[in-house]
Amino acid sequence: MTEASQAAGAETRGRQRRVGRVVSAKMNKTIVVKVTRSVQHPVYKRVIRRAKKFYAHDEQNQCQEGDWVRIEETRPLSKLKRWRLVEVLQRAGQ
Repeated sequence: MTEASQAAGAETRGRQRRVGRVVSAKMNKTIVVKVTRSVQHPVYKRVIRRAKKFYAHDEQNQCQEGDWVRIEETRPLSKLKRWRLVEVLQRAGQ
């Protein structure tokens, strides 16, 4: 392993990652990502969808509404932001 890959690996060790859709990109350097997951109902055993919104840091303001992105857990950056943008998986409208 090179030093650069070791440093990158140490930085991201044990951090959660999520994939979701950008629902708001109106703030400066901040996006709101809606992450949807499927869970089984404990009594009725039917699969239902649960959604949660995460505030994520977008340093270059590169995301738009509708983009699919991967976000990663990080230290608290503000009152609500605890995630940062890792990569844009798919642009809106493509």
